[in-house]
Amino acid sequence: MRPTRFTWLSQAPFIRLLLPFMSGILLQEYVPFSFTTWCCLLIIALTGSIAFFFTGLFSRYRFAFINGIFLSLLCVVAGGLMNWYHTITNDTNWFGHLYREKDKLIITLQEPPVEKPRSWKAEAEVNFLIRDQQRIPVHGKIIVYLKKDSLPSPFEYGTQLLFGTTLQEIKNTGNPGSFDYKQYCRHRGIIHQVYLTSDKLIMLPAKKTNRFWRFIFQLRTSITDIIRRYIPGEKEKGLAEAMLIGYKNDLDTSLVQSYTNTGVVHIIAISGLHLGLIYWLLSLLLHPLHQRKNIRWLKPVLIISFLWLFSLLAGAQPSVLRAALMFTFIVLGESLSRKSGIYNSLAASAFILLCINPMWLWDAGFQLSYLAVLSIILFMQPVYHLFYIRNKWLDYIWKMNAVTIAAQLLTLPLSIYQFHQFPNLFLLTNFVAVPLSSIILLGEILLCAVYFSTAIAAITGKVLNYLIWLMNTWIIQVEKIPYSLWNGLQITLIQTLLLYVFILTFSYAIGQRSSRSLLSALCCLLCFILLRNASIQEANGQLKIVVYNIPSKSAIELVQGRHTLFWGDSSCHHDSTSARLTLQPARTIFRSTPAKEEWNNRDIYYMRAGNTKIIWVNGDFRFHDTMGLPPADLLILSARAGFPLRKWALFPHIGKIIFDSSVPAWKMRKWKKECDSLQIPVHDVSSQGAFVMKVQ
Repeated sequence: MRPTRFTWLSQAPFIRLLLPFMSGILLQEYVPFSFTTWCCLLIIALTGSIAFFFTGLFSRYRFAFINGIFLSLLCVVAGGLMNWYHTITNDTNWFGHLYREKDKLIITLQEPPVEKPRSWKAEAEVNFLIRDQQRIPVHGKIIVYLKKDSLPSPFEYGTQLLFGTTLQEIKNTGNPGSFDYKQYCRHRGIIHQVYLTSDKLIMLPAKKTNRFWRFIFQLRTSITDIIRRYIPGEKEKGLAEAMLIGYKNDLDTSLVQSYTNTGVVHIIAISGLHLGLIYWLLSLLLHPLHQRKNIRWLKPVLIISFLWLFSLLAGAQPSVLRAALMFTFIVLGESLSRKSGIYNSLAASAFILLCINPMWLWDAGFQLSYLAVLSIILFMQPVYHLFYIRNKWLDYIWKMNAVTIAAQLLTLPLSIYQFHQFPNLFLLTNFVAVPLSSIILLGEILLCAVYFSTAIAAITGKVLNYLIWLMNTWIIQVEKIPYSLWNGLQITLIQTLLLYVFILTFSYAIGQRSSRSLLSALCCLLCFILLRNASIQEANGQLKIVVYNIPSKSAIELVQGRHTLFWGDSSCHHDSTSARLTLQPARTIFRSTPAKEEWNNRDIYYMRAGNTKIIWVNGDFRFHDTMGLPPADLLILSARAGFPLRKWALFPHIGKIIFDSSVPAWKMRKWKKECDSLQIPVHDVSSQGAFVMKVQ
């Protein structure tokens, strides 16, 4: 391998701003400071920098590191203040500080509603809070669900609604290993949600829209109409919409899972690959402008404008904005005849995006996008030079695979940490899917360009339908190959960081032939192995009872070491959506596999875990049927339970009653009153989240 020196710090001075800026964002998130504290730190940093500037030239040169400390502190403060400013609860005009249950709200839909199985979903801006016939101007965002059955048609972007329905705070399910939806919404400035029916709202006659965003939404609608008209297959048109403009509402969920399992889900998500093709196409089409000196400036202006228009059209996700910023730097550098450093451009784009929204630092797309680009920059050439191939075509094929392998090196630890799986055949799928998806994307652009000609558009649509079908078939067939996916992987945050340190130090040791770096890498690997073995040993001795929060379903699991015993509804079988989204993530966290599943075919179940006695009531039965049962430390009730709770007071002991998520709200309220009178503690899974208890 050719020796390489990691000189990226000297090549990218923007990193010296980015790292402390990110540190400030993280500090405010996990150790929040008040606005006054940040202002005091800002004054200290500014005073120190200004005072250092007025010192003598010799002192400034000798103690330059002091100025570096003040500048780093200034960046830390800037990051902390940006995080503080973007935290919606710190805004004094946020409606949540004033809202009461009987207040009415006037809201404006900020996007066209998305169709769900039973409702329409949209984000909305809160404009006014109405109390005692007075309008109080406020702002903030909420998620609105509009009931389908009672609404004749979906609302549009800019529609204003008046309602008095009580808002609900967004909560997590509490299921082990589940997605932290509450934090995801909070980082977007959303704390509340509401479910509305037609009799609970008033549609105001005026609409509040922004001309530019109205144009973007209309353009998205026009493009989706063209795709739906000329691409016949349902799965094919859904994938075409996602690839071209990031519209994912028509995507088939099983198809998305196949793309995820085979390591090519980045084809569906708009990223640098798509922007690169758009940039290449624009450069090719606008090349004649470069030949004319008087209008040469028009080429970079048009390229940058179209790139950003496409980025906004695709949903303005962090990954696509990163690519748009980097291509903007490239275009500006070419037009000014100055070549910008790739490391500096990467750091500058991250700095700018975090200034726009510091909460993107927690976005998985943002993290993976930057890690993939950085990994390609660092490792593509070393990996490519591992083999020398004389044949031109074989060399090109190896170069494509080298890019794919390089991208995996730094994204692998984070992917395992967040998604708990690794596609073993990613080279096989990417080898076909990446070039084929590029052809499909260019074909979709052609389809939108010739849509006015019905005959040409119909032929183009059929060709695209076949190509997408071919790509989908390839992905599905690869997924069916045994051991194509390594799932159930579980590593902690510390283990993830150790993997990153190992990859970087080991690569540096190989490139620089440094024995000290190699020893450091091996120490990191040893620590990783020891921590992993310790977590596995801990899992071997675990004993837990879990009552899952799956809407309208009963799901109970006893975790014994590396195995689980399941009781619940038959709809929660191993290949169901509930199992994939709820049970499987929990089993991954517990490092366990199902050993036994028993469906709800009996009225009452008795379980014993360690010294804990558990009774699950799953049907209506007579009181004398329970007389032989022992006292219960945990009594779990499902919606089918019809036994009056007051009679359970005749039992010698009930430690706690758990209402699973199948229990309807009206029955829950009745049972809670009875439990209060009996002075028995309760846990409502639907409102309090999943019940998880370690058993002794």
